Amino acid sequence: MAASQADVKDRIASIQNIRKITRAMEMVAAARLRRAEQRIEALRPYARAIRRMTRQAAEAAGAEVSSMPVLQEHETVNKVAVLLVTGDRGLAGAFNSQIIRAGMRAATEHEGQGREVVFSASGRRGVSTLTFRGREIAGSYVGFTDRPAYANAREIAEDLVTAFIDGAVDEVEIIYNGYISPLTQEVRRETLLPLQHATILSEDEEGEDHGEDEHEGGGRALVEYEPDADEILGRLVPEYVEISVYRALLESTASEHGARMTAMRNASENAGDIIQDLTLEMNRARQAEITQEIMEVVAGAEALG
Repeated sequence: MAASQADVKDRIASIQNIRKITRAMEMVAAARLRRAEQRIEALRPYARAIRRMTRQAAEAAGAEVSSMPVLQEHETVNKVAVLLVTGDRGLAGAFNSQIIRAGMRAATEHEGQGREVVFSASGRRGVSTLTFRGREIAGSYVGFTDRPAYANAREIAEDLVTAFIDGAVDEVEIIYNGYISPLTQEVRRETLLPLQHATILSEDEEGEDHGEDEHEGGGRALVEYEPDADEILGRLVPEYVEISVYRALLESTASEHGARMTAMRNASENAGDIIQDLTLEMNRARQAEITQEIMEVVAGAEALG
């Protein structure tokens, strides 16, 4: 049965209200995205410096890198801590789901090698999904994903470092959405601990400037450490973990706002298409009603004639 003109008009009004909401959410996400981008740009030089210093100190320490508890590589890897960085809210496309899928793939990979996986999660979406899947959560951190502070990263990093030092876990990984552009987010999986397997020792920070480490002739600068490189490294590693977690939180926040802005823009455009289709349907219903009225008038005139 075809919908009446009044029914179609009500549906159009309802979708118009939804479009107003999605447009407002898009503008809010765009404003928050600009602030998140500024925070990332402000952090990146410091994060690059910490990661570079940690890498250089590890290279200088050499065999002495395992002399401190935080630097000791465990003989076997039986338990792995995986931190998933998600958001507190949804309506952001595949932003949260792709992190969960990446975490499940990582868990399947480790469990296939006989390792136990211990999950931690920042963001209510990650916590609720892991709980729904029956996964035990060692640490849950919620309520700050819209604007994370360094104190939040320190809390997470302290828990991860403590678990590693105490032997509760043998390896620490983090999975988050790296921000590339408002339209593009990249799922990144990094190893934080042990330092011997950390991502910073296997690849350079993107866009890192090596000018400070090299002489004019192209050789690497000679650095003397006071106190010893391994002691400095022991102080740098907790800082490196904190700044790595903080950078991941900021990148994830920017990615979330970009994904939500894109999702709300697409929703607004889809609402516009639906409104256009319903308007055509309403016009057809109006024409049908007019045609029916004309036919009734003609039939009545013929009956009287």
